[in-house]
Amino acid sequence: MKLAFIYYDLSSFVRSDQEILSRHFQVESVRYRGFRDIPKIVTAIWKSDAVYSWFASGHSFLAVLSARLLGKKSVVVAGGYDVAYVPEISYGQYTLGWHKRMYADYVLNNADLILAVSEFTKSELMARSRPRKTEVVYNCIDTDLFKPKGEKEDLVMTVASGLKNVIELKGLDTFVKAAEYLPDVRFLVVGMTTEDKKELGQCISSDNVELGGRATQPELIGCYQRAKVYCQLSYRESFGVALAEAMACGCVPVVTDRGALPEVVGTAGYIVPYKDPISTANAIERALSSGKEHVARERIRSAFRKELREARIIGSLKAIVEASGK
Repeated sequence: MKLAFIYYDLSSFVRSDQEILSRHFQVESVRYRGFRDIPKIVTAIWKSDAVYSWFASGHSFLAVLSARLLGKKSVVVAGGYDVAYVPEISYGQYTLGWHKRMYADYVLNNADLILAVSEFTKSELMARSRPRKTEVVYNCIDTDLFKPKGEKEDLVMTVASGLKNVIELKGLDTFVKAAEYLPDVRFLVVGMTTEDKKELGQCISSDNVELGGRATQPELIGCYQRAKVYCQLSYRESFGVALAEAMACGCVPVVTDRGALPEVVGTAGYIVPYKDPISTANAIERALSSGKEHVARERIRSAFRKELREARIIGSLKAIVEASGK
């Protein structure tokens, strides 16, 4: 079976699917950077049985449109931002220009299969589209790579990359304010830009908070392995890959009651209201002495390990191609 893999950016989870698909199919990957790449995309789809893309956006609009014109099957992963409309914090593709919304609408309504990364993401896309077929296939974690090692420390951490409105989106102000109530515990933010460090630094009034910059994957895993608690205090999350990575490394999670975060954590951690530093500090204190490190890791191994996603997406792809008689 031949598969065209059309992408805009090879983030870690996009690359993971590319590797999974390449183990089972003959995959031709094409990156979309502009109109000059359209002939390559069309040719790759014409030579393939199906096309696979991450995110309902401009590149997947071309993929799904070409697939329909050429009589091929199309699969698109709805990753979260692409189906989000959160105008109060200017987040989500549906807060952008009309052409961005048009691309997403076309993809969601015309792809042969939409794979949502969580039940929460599925509910969002179903609220504004009528897809032909939708399945929830959770993001995955390589639990052989992300695993506990060594002794844990009284360290509480979170990860925040340089996204627009990252402080409000990830609840970083709540994170550093919660640190004030636990002066004997160290708090660490990983992944911050220089500009975001300056802005968040204005919220810090205790000396137990460290604002770290970008980290390599080995450095990030090392932080997960040292930390007892991982916080995801977001306004909204479609899944929470960093959260799941940390849990796989034995971090006890403290998360907000927003988006897919309770869905990922299950009963392995603690759930708090958004922007509530006192409740957050109380939950962190309980998590530090909970002994739930093994519970957190087992939650990821049982529900989100890489083999489960691999089996689901391979089975779904084969099913839609076989149904077409290819």
